[in-house]
Amino acid sequence: MSLAGAPSASRTGRLRDARRLALFTVKRVIALFLTVLVGVYLAIIIANMGGQVDELRMAQIRANISEQVRGDPGFFELPQQERNELVERQIALEVERLNLDQPFILRSVDYLRQAIFLDLGRAEQMHSDHGSRQVYNIIVERLPATLLLFGTANFLVFFTSVFIALALSRRYGSALDRAVIALAPSSAAPGWFYGIFFILVFAFVIPILPAGGMVDVPPPEGTLDYALSILRHMLLPLAAMFVSTIFISIYSWRTFFLIHSSEDYVEMARAKGLPSRMIERRYILRPTLSPIITSFALMLIGLWSGAIILEQVFAWPGLGTLLFQAIGHRDTPVIIGGVVIFAYLLAVTVFLLDILYAVLDPRVRIGTD
Repeated sequence: MSLAGAPSASRTGRLRDARRLALFTVKRVIALFLTVLVGVYLAIIIANMGGQVDELRMAQIRANISEQVRGDPGFFELPQQERNELVERQIALEVERLNLDQPFILRSVDYLRQAIFLDLGRAEQMHSDHGSRQVYNIIVERLPATLLLFGTANFLVFFTSVFIALALSRRYGSALDRAVIALAPSSAAPGWFYGIFFILVFAFVIPILPAGGMVDVPPPEGTLDYALSILRHMLLPLAAMFVSTIFISIYSWRTFFLIHSSEDYVEMARAKGLPSRMIERRYILRPTLSPIITSFALMLIGLWSGAIILEQVFAWPGLGTLLFQAIGHRDTPVIIGGVVIFAYLLAVTVFLLDILYAVLDPRVRIGTD
């Protein structure tokens, strides 16, 4: 009797788990969507400074149109009234094209609708290297360069710091441990600060590496030569980011592992005579995977948070340089497009982290009974 009821109970349990997972997924997606909605709308308001940027854009449009119209040789042959009317008509057409004739509140809602559906529209001043004015194409063209540089740097920093910190947790008080503690304050300086000195030393005093850019000019034709050229240009910015974060990362994780290495189950493993490597891997590293994955995921999300200055220092053609140029040109669609891509990336990462917590840590459960 009990054997016959076992499959039914198992199916009931699976159905209950599936319902809980579906309900959790719907709730989290709605919550994250609302968060993205509010964040993007605030970005739209801030990017426009409540409409004040539009007034600056109107003045810039008037100046540009006036200069373009006056460049026509036949302009000064017209009577004064016709000149003024011609200028005003051209200005009105440009204002209508940019929808600046509508109230800001209506345009902000329209911006929000387009941003949520990734209809990022056309840039007002900027264009891609292939001539496209679509914001999506502009961002997609620049994003790989940023992901390559900052993604590589963060992978190097993360894995290097975790494994060195794990080794230092069993060598507390050693010379290397004291050296890491002494060098940890060096991470107070950002990566672009070290980058300036690296450029000065390795590009000018000892000219062995390029000072900036992503590839040689003209670009090498062969695939291998092209990849080696990118690698040479990456070395200085990678070194700058690595030096600016590695010591504080090692110090932080070393302290974290020290705390967990004093747990009772770790002491029990040592008392059993288990090898140090096994203790580190199974009893220290595995229980701390959840916060480690969280730190790594948020590190990836924030990989371009400092990209604007660093990419400008190294003339790296990535998303940071694009945002810097967009701010300089007051190109609101490009600025909003960058914020939207970041907001969606953050929401997806947070959602995946919730799932990974339940997979990595058996103490975490999705939903409640």
